[in-house]
Amino acid sequence: MNMLLEGKAVAVTGAGRGLGEAFATHLAQAGASVVVNDVEAELAERTAVNIRAHGGRAIANGYSVTDPDQAQAIVDQCVAEFGKIDGLVSNAGLNYEALPWQEEPEQVRELIEVNVLGVIYTGMAAARAMVGGGAGGSIVNISSGASLGQRKLGVYAASKGAVASLTYSWALDLEEAGIRVNAVCPLAHTRMVWKSERSLRNCPPDRTPSRIAPLVLYLLGDGSRDITGQMIRCNGPQLHIVGQPHLKAPILERDVWDTESVQRAFDEVFSAHLEPYGLEKRVPARLRKWTEGTSPQPLRSA
Repeated sequence: MNMLLEGKAVAVTGAGRGLGEAFATHLAQAGASVVVNDVEAELAERTAVNIRAHGGRAIANGYSVTDPDQAQAIVDQCVAEFGKIDGLVSNAGLNYEALPWQEEPEQVRELIEVNVLGVIYTGMAAARAMVGGGAGGSIVNISSGASLGQRKLGVYAASKGAVASLTYSWALDLEEAGIRVNAVCPLAHTRMVWKSERSLRNCPPDRTPSRIAPLVLYLLGDGSRDITGQMIRCNGPQLHIVGQPHLKAPILERDVWDTESVQRAFDEVFSAHLEPYGLEKRVPARLRKWTEGTSPQPLRSA
C-alpha cells in the first residue's frame, strides 16, 4: 500500500473490531501512527499488537468516548505519544432494533451517549488540538444511511442524523483553520447486522469492513485537501455522495398564514411535491393519490 499517511498521527475510536479495526489497520499500513481506542481495552490492545507485528506504529487506549475527560485523554495520548494529532475517526457506536413503543429509556440514553456525545466530545478535543497545532487536520465522523429513515432504527437513525448535522456545521466552523470534517456512511458485514434479517439480506458476508477503509484513508490524506462538509456512502461496490437537506421549491409567501391558508397550500400545491420518506422510499398517501390519476387544482391567489 502506498504510504499516503506517512508522518501523520491519527486516533480511531471503536477500533477493537469491525469497521474501526479495519480503519486502524489500513491507516497504519499507509504509514500513520495510530491510537487504537476501544472501551473494551483488550480488543484495542489486540488490534494494536497486530499493527505493530506488521511493522506499524500503534498504541492501545481503553477510554470511553462518553466521558468528556476520557475523550480528551484519547487525543492527549495521541499528542503525547506521537507529537501531534492530524486525524480523528469517530467510529465508536451502538445499534439495536426496536419499535417506538418498545424502546427502553436506559438503552436509548446509552446509544445517544456513545453515538452523539461521544462524537462531540472526541471531536471537540481533536479540534482544539488541531487548531492549537496550526497545521490543520481531518475529522471523519461515521454516520449512516439510516439517518434518512429506516424501520425499527428510530433512535439509531436520529443519532446518525445528529452526526450528519454536526459534520456540516463543524465543516463551516473549522474550514478557516484548515481542518476538514466529513462523514462516512458505511455498510459492511459486522456484528451490527448479525441480529437483523433485513440487514443480513442487504449486507452479505463479502461486504467486509476492509472495503470501506480506503475511503476513510482518502479523507484523512492530503489528496482530499479540498473535500469538507460532505457525507459519503460506501457499501462495498457503490460509492456516492449523500445529498444534504435543502429548502425545496415551491416556496409560498403570504403576509400571515392561518390554518385555512396552510390547508389550501397542501391541498393545491404541496400535495404534488411531498417527499418520499425513509430509505425504503415509500410514497406518502397524498402523493400516491396524485400519481394514480388525480391532478391537483392550481393554487388560487390569496
